[in-house]
Amino acid sequence: MTTKTRPNDEPVRLLFEMTRDDNPRLYDDLIRFNKGTKRVNRLRFLAHEGLLAQLWMLAPVGNGMPVMGNAVPPAPPGVNPVAARHTNHAFDAPTVGEEA
Repeated sequence: MTTKTRPNDEPVRLLFEMTRDDNPRLYDDLIRFNKGTKRVNRLRFLAHEGLLAQLWMLAPVGNGMPVMGNAVPPAPPGVNPVAARHTNHAFDAPTVGEEA
């Protein structure tokens, strides 16, 4: 990224609606909190953890070579790879014609 295309350090503001049909797990997790700061902080936390899990999935393994193909690196302590995959997919855009 060049300095011309580099974004400012402006805050990112999001406004979105989500129904349970969109993503049942995420919806159920977020609905536990009242509207406002607690819900936003929970979403921020989930996004941050998802980003870390996604970067972990791309991290080099042992010999410094990135993971290729179907090879799955061993999970660091406390990281559930299945949960990490679900978190990574939580914010994917639905495929056209995809059913819930």
